[in-house]
Amino acid sequence: MLLYALTIFLSAFLLFQVEPIIAKIILPWFGGSAAVWATCLLFFQLALLLGYLYAFVLVRRLRPSMQSRLHVALLAVSLLALPMIPRQAWKPTGSEDPSIRILLLLASSVGLPFLLLSSTSPLLQAWYAEERRGALPYRLFALSNAGSMLALVSYPVLVEPVFSTRHQAVGWSLAYAAVAALSAVAALRPRGEMAARPHGESSPSPGWKLQLLWVALAACASSLLLAITNHLSRNVAAIPFLWVLPLSLYLLSFILCFEGHGWYHRGIYLRLWAVALASMTYALSPDYANAGLSLLIPLYSAGLFLCCMVCHGELARLKPHPDHLTSFYLMISLGGALGGVFVGLLAPHVFRAYFELPISMGACAILVLIVLYRDASGVFSAARWKPAWLIALTLVLSLLASLVYVTEEGIQNARLLVRNFYGGLKIVDEPRPDAEHEVRKLVNGTIEHGMQFQQAARRRLPTSYYGPDSGVGLAIRDAEQRGPVRLGVIGLGAGTLAAYGRPGDHYTFYEINPLVVWLAHTQFTFLQDSAAEIDIVLGDARLSLERTPAQGFDVLAVDAFTSDSIPVHLLTREAFELYFRHLKPGGVLAVHVSNKYLDLAPVVERGAESLGKPAQLVDDPDDKDRGTYHSRWVLVSDRQDFFANPLISESTQSIEVPHRVRLWTDDYSNLFRVLK
Repeated sequence: MLLYALTIFLSAFLLFQVEPIIAKIILPWFGGSAAVWATCLLFFQLALLLGYLYAFVLVRRLRPSMQSRLHVALLAVSLLALPMIPRQAWKPTGSEDPSIRILLLLASSVGLPFLLLSSTSPLLQAWYAEERRGALPYRLFALSNAGSMLALVSYPVLVEPVFSTRHQAVGWSLAYAAVAALSAVAALRPRGEMAARPHGESSPSPGWKLQLLWVALAACASSLLLAITNHLSRNVAAIPFLWVLPLSLYLLSFILCFEGHGWYHRGIYLRLWAVALASMTYALSPDYANAGLSLLIPLYSAGLFLCCMVCHGELARLKPHPDHLTSFYLMISLGGALGGVFVGLLAPHVFRAYFELPISMGACAILVLIVLYRDASGVFSAARWKPAWLIALTLVLSLLASLVYVTEEGIQNARLLVRNFYGGLKIVDEPRPDAEHEVRKLVNGTIEHGMQFQQAARRRLPTSYYGPDSGVGLAIRDAEQRGPVRLGVIGLGAGTLAAYGRPGDHYTFYEINPLVVWLAHTQFTFLQDSAAEIDIVLGDARLSLERTPAQGFDVLAVDAFTSDSIPVHLLTREAFELYFRHLKPGGVLAVHVSNKYLDLAPVVERGAESLGKPAQLVDDPDDKDRGTYHSRWVLVSDRQDFFANPLISESTQSIEVPHRVRLWTDDYSNLFRVLK
């Protein structure tokens, strides 16, 4: 028992420790998008399904000695995949949808080790039940989830702040080799030479309706996990803390429901679940789009936990005899994979906006109603139309109506809705009493990425975060004093900066999302109206700059951090070295650090300091008449007269850097330490 328990615990720990490690390694390769984590979760769920299927087939079809030999052989082969460091050849080369590329990358880098780790828990539980007839192995499943949760909780607290990503990958690889050896010892334990027993002989096989219910409950919890993680990541940043928290709560619900002491009390949790669904539905209203982290994170985290407790608690109530343990786990993993496919693969290509969260919440309510309807015990028994059942039915219908209402409310003012891997975008026209101030906006989530006046006389004005007195506006005006300007811009948005273009100027925009380019050309006129020569380079800006010779920019504007997911790889020392390779001697780097939740100015200051270049902050207030918003830009330049220019010196201030903020590199970054 000790050997099995230790092997299961350590395997689960490594299984869930590798998830944030490899996701953080590949995040910069795909633009820092929150969808990278959703795609990684999809891969892990698919690999978990294959691992459970492998365990199911192994136990059902092979004799014990053959089970051991095959498992040990695969463990030996899996060591060839170490160390777990993705090859550079997997970096994307353009703006293509990276979902399939990410899945293939993960399969080649960690596929077989992950599959074998995922099979450890069901396989060893089946062997334990085979050795000790009458023993209940489900507490080992709770132990497995405890190991998984410990791995997730420890990552942002003990691993990420201390070790570089390369050291994390190498350390994990060494630990995997040790756990593989322990798994081999467990596999080689003598268990007798009896043939694999037909499991249906000692207990009746679960019917297809029951198995379908297992799949549905697991899929519902899984889709809520990914949808809520997406919702939080899009509104803050694609950081491990916001990946780990929902997944830890998801695993905690498994632990409590399968531990064996009856932590799931249906009457209590159903009441709390109803309150949680109602609260999350209310929070989906546009009125709460800009609510603070102190409200959103606890609300959605508690809601996810209660929904998972109900789904997994009902799964635990429906668990079969241990003879059917592997098929039960196989159905659970199938449901988890289906939930992941729905949110991670189908939703970005089928929906025009983020509809998967309200759909998952509505499905959860309907599914629980179905479970209660088929249950033969309690207040929802045979008399289907007694008051308790009618109240439950009324509440579910009211919830569904509310979800439809808040979803329509969120999109009703949109002129256009589009979505792809990189996020959802909408075009909003805002009529004003004065036609002079009518505007069109480009919106991503809760963040505006550009605005243009609709009146012909004002449509060429630089608006939003890019007014003449903003940091980038000052840098461009300074460069204009010396002749034609070569401007590089990371992040196109509506193309607002093109408004500064004059004859003889050359502007190059770097944009990863092809939908943004299409919208800038079709919904706004900044690019068409500009007198400058305009080039647009599709693909991740850093990868594009790495592949091209020095561009000799007078000003390079990095405008990628107001969004709902932060591309951390654009804020590292290596990134700053690349920027200055593309700037002329004495050129100016302008970094847009306006952000609701993160204080990024100290990060830029650390990067500039590491290169021996001074940096100053420009804090520009809003001006509604000119259509400009409050913005914060950091200007970096080693040109001696730049910060002495009265145009610049009157608007800049020094940056205070807290001691907790370290220099970010490609191997180290920590957004948790710059949360406001």
